[in-house]
Amino acid sequence: MTVAYQLIIIALSIVGLWKGAEWVVESAARVARKLGLSELVIGLTVVAIGTSAPEFAVSVTAAVKGQADICIGNIVGSNIFNLGFILGGVALFGGIGITRRMLWRDGGMLIGTGVLLVIMLYDGTLQWWEGTILSAMLISYILYLFIQNEALEDAPPDGSFRWWDIPRVILGIAVIVTAGHFLVESASALARLAGVSEWLIGVTIVAIGTSMPEFATSFIALLRGRHGLSIGNLIGSDLFNLLGVLGLAAILHPLHVTAEAWESVAVLAVFMVIVVGMMRTGGKISRREGVLLLVLTAFRWWLNL
Repeated sequence: MTVAYQLIIIALSIVGLWKGAEWVVESAARVARKLGLSELVIGLTVVAIGTSAPEFAVSVTAAVKGQADICIGNIVGSNIFNLGFILGGVALFGGIGITRRMLWRDGGMLIGTGVLLVIMLYDGTLQWWEGTILSAMLISYILYLFIQNEALEDAPPDGSFRWWDIPRVILGIAVIVTAGHFLVESASALARLAGVSEWLIGVTIVAIGTSMPEFATSFIALLRGRHGLSIGNLIGSDLFNLLGVLGLAAILHPLHVTAEAWESVAVLAVFMVIVVGMMRTGGKISRREGVLLLVLTAFRWWLNL
C-alpha cells in the first residue's frame, strides 16, 4: 500500500473516531435520562464496556494462545494510558469535577482491584477460580450501580429521548472500535515503511490505538459538558479490563506470568492510588494534576522503550 493510501485511511479513521464518539455521547446522555440513571453510571457501564472492545479482543486472544505476558501487558499499558495520558489530557481542558460518591465507590473499587490483582499474581499465576472471583466482582459492581440508581446531577442532554438513541449508541461504539482498528493498522504500516522496529510499534502505536475509543469518547464528552460520562468511561473501562477481561481470560486459560508482568501490575496499582489521591484534592482533578499525570505516564513509557 502507498503512503498516500495509508494517510487517507488514517484521516478517515480520525473522522470515524470523532463522529462515533459524538453519537455515543449524545445518545448515551439521553438514554441515561430515560432510564433515570446518571451519565456517570452509563459511562461506567455501557459506554466503558463498549470502548474496551479492542483490549478485550487482544487480551483474550493472547490468553487463549498461552501468551500471558502479552495479555497482562496490554491491559496494564492500556489502563495506565487511560488514567495517565487520557485523563491527564482531558483535565488540561478544564478541571474534572469529582463527587464524594465517585471518590469512595469508584475510586475505592479501582484501588481494591489493583491491590487484589497484585496479591493474586504474586505467585506468578492467575487461576480459573481467581478469574471467577474477578468476573463476579465486575457483575456485582454493575448490578450495584443500576440498583443504587443515584440522583441525576448531570446537565440535561440536548433534546428528548428517541427510540433510535439505543441503536445509535451501539452503532457509535462499533464505528469507534472499527476506526481505531484501521488507525492502528495504517499507522503501523507507515512506521514499518519508515524502518521503525516491531517492538517500538507495539509499545507506542498499538498501545495508543487500543485506547483511542476511550480517548475519543471522553474528550467529546468533556467538550459537551458531560463530565460524568467522560470520567465514568475511563474508570469503567479500566475496571472492565482488570475484572472482566483478565477474569474471563483466566477462566479460559490460567495465566502464568513473569516477574516483570507482576511488577507492571504493581506499578499500575500504585498509579491508581495516585489518581484516586488526586480525586480527593479539591473535589476535582485540576489542570496541574493533569500535567503531573502526563509527566508520570511519559516517564513510565520512556522506561519501557
